[in-house]
Amino acid sequence: MSPFVLLFFVIGYFLLLLAVAWYTSRNSNNESFFIGNRNSNWVLVAFGMIGTSLSGVTFVSVPGGVGKDSFAYFQITLGYLIGYIIIAYVLLPLYYRLNLTSIYNYLSTRLGVASYKTGASFFILSRVLGATARLYLVVKILQDSILYSFGVPFWVTTLIILLMILIYTYEGGVKTIVFTDTLQTTFMLTGLIVCVVYILYAMNMNIGTALQTLGDKGYSKIFFTDPGDRLFFVKQILAGAFITITMTGMDQEMMQKTISVKTLKDSQKNIITLSVIMVFVILLFLFLGGLLHVYAAQQGVDATGDKLFPALALGNMPSIVSVIFIIALISALFPSADGAITALTSSFCIDILGLQRRSDWNEAKKKKVRQRVHLTIAFVFLIFVMLFYQVNDPSMIGVILKVAAYTYGPLLGLFSFGILSKRQVNDKIVPFVCIASPLICFFIDKFQKELFGGFQIGSELLIMNGALTFIGLLIISKKPAL
Repeated sequence: MSPFVLLFFVIGYFLLLLAVAWYTSRNSNNESFFIGNRNSNWVLVAFGMIGTSLSGVTFVSVPGGVGKDSFAYFQITLGYLIGYIIIAYVLLPLYYRLNLTSIYNYLSTRLGVASYKTGASFFILSRVLGATARLYLVVKILQDSILYSFGVPFWVTTLIILLMILIYTYEGGVKTIVFTDTLQTTFMLTGLIVCVVYILYAMNMNIGTALQTLGDKGYSKIFFTDPGDRLFFVKQILAGAFITITMTGMDQEMMQKTISVKTLKDSQKNIITLSVIMVFVILLFLFLGGLLHVYAAQQGVDATGDKLFPALALGNMPSIVSVIFIIALISALFPSADGAITALTSSFCIDILGLQRRSDWNEAKKKKVRQRVHLTIAFVFLIFVMLFYQVNDPSMIGVILKVAAYTYGPLLGLFSFGILSKRQVNDKIVPFVCIASPLICFFIDKFQKELFGGFQIGSELLIMNGALTFIGLLIISKKPAL
């Protein structure tokens, strides 16, 4: 497929995003940027959040991981359902009752200012690392498939992508992202379905014969029953539940769009609808992954992991499928990157700078500060993507889940302690507890063979981190005064 043709479609797609951004950002203000004026349509939010939840890493890494782990990722997806139910009926009522713009304000009212700043800081750290890891993967594919042919350096490709995102999020923020995410999710799911249909056609299979072939080759195994295995189904389902609770319910990016819906009831509909759709979408990604491995063997393509899907879509499929793949990949990229930059801007302005509490600043001053923060965060993204480029890990989904285990664990502990306990913490010591817990988990993970023998710690490291934080908070707390 000619890089010129692919570039033409990429530019056309971006112009479409700009048109949507221009339309939705008219008469926007800080309230539009941060919370979408609390007037977002729950159906659009639910559909758009599919793209945000999946990202380019899911689009590439989940299918690529089938060759190694079969359909084991579906165990985590089943855990997602539990997590979404807890978000809908435990966390969302709390956020709506307090009328929050930043969800970390809850920590301020319940535990104290230091706890609040600590929670927001861990979110900022986690989202920067996770979002830039996702961004790196897709930018690398675009670099290799399109811009490398034009002699464009990787850092320039990254800068161009970030400038694109800045242009259409600079004014509208969440108000714009709700609509662009819906558009991008549509393209991403279309690309997924088209690739599945094409491979079935190319291998002269129907769904039934394809499932039989995947079963014969060992690609479709879902449940793993060895308790010592990192893929043990109990560990995976529990990890999936807590990953969702933290990476969605305690994540400002995801909740920023969710609480932009006008009523709690509609927001709960959004989350439950999202949870059901996600199960079927992930299952389709895994099915595609199995098909890709069979198709690669048939075509004699020697590619694995994150490189498998791009290699086949761009080198062994018709031009129209290659174009659809690139558009779908970009559509998976933008919802995770644009939402992250916007949410980080919101969190830093509200939680760290206290923008909404600054009565000495007028709206024009606040907007100017917010825009400068927006640009700064985009620059930080550029730096971290370049760092990931130097590391060049073969499977970014593993990197992202590991980062989440370390950085979202303290958030899990903070929110859980606040909700499940009435005890009052020594607020000044909370940051030290939240730093100590990930450090302890790091040493447990590093020396797990010496500590546990054959027992393997996987995604449940997040639960351990949260539990250590909870215990630490319990130690530095006391019963509330009567």
